[in-house]
Amino acid sequence: MHTASHPMASAGYGKRSAAGQPALSADDFALLPGREAAIAGFIDRLPDGADISVKALAKVMDYGQCALRTALNFLERAGHLLRRRELVVGPGGGRWVTRTWFSRTARSDDAWGAPADADEPGTGAASVAAPDQAPVAAPGTRVGRSRGYLLLASVGRRCPALSLSAADCTALEPLAAEWFVRGSLEEDVLRALTDGLPTPVHHPAGLVRSRLTAKLPPEPAEMPVVSHRMAPAVVECGTCRAPGRPEALVDGECGACRGAPAPVRHPASLPPDQVRARAAEVRKAATRT
Repeated sequence: MHTASHPMASAGYGKRSAAGQPALSADDFALLPGREAAIAGFIDRLPDGADISVKALAKVMDYGQCALRTALNFLERAGHLLRRRELVVGPGGGRWVTRTWFSRTARSDDAWGAPADADEPGTGAASVAAPDQAPVAAPGTRVGRSRGYLLLASVGRRCPALSLSAADCTALEPLAAEWFVRGSLEEDVLRALTDGLPTPVHHPAGLVRSRLTAKLPPEPAEMPVVSHRMAPAVVECGTCRAPGRPEALVDGECGACRGAPAPVRHPASLPPDQVRARAAEVRKAATRT
């Protein structure tokens, strides 16, 4: 996998390295699973501005899009990757864009806050919009809203019956954020909120709160390690090569080769029907005598 020819994203997008990272080390991703460590190491070697979308990575790596999407979600939960969905508003309307930061060392949400907030859309290099994106926010437009808030604010455009106020979006924002923590995308949340709505909707905020809580997906979990029970050990007698359990051999020989008396074998008990047949035969023989 070569990074020199990796495609670059449109100006202002793509990978951005987090500030204040230590020097490159062989142990940077040692605590990650093998696949995630390989993908993280590859992204780490890419220059800022490189296209690290799932489709772009799938063209140059030996992983499919599904595996890459799962791995990137894992890196995001582990603190190496920060992806922010933002609504860029211009005279011609708005468009959702994704901005991405990468850190060689894992970072908590608080540690990510400073570099992310310091480079909001509309300031610095991130303000340069791609040709196929909408222009950046005009002066006076509020930016910097969280991913959860922006999603809730957009629900009414998809389904007018679920239009929410600014206060509703602020109150429900933590519930929507938990969906993203668990790996959901905007479309997943919107589908959960808008599919199969009752008619009419009397309390949009209450219904959204109920669905965000009741339909919350489970937390990502690693597959349990299945332990395999080993078959009982079987060894051979060193003299006659007869198979047997280890505890039956003494000094590597079975009982027969050591001259030990054969175990007394008691006849197996008869089934009830044979007992009754034998008793009948004995009674018949007794009556004849």
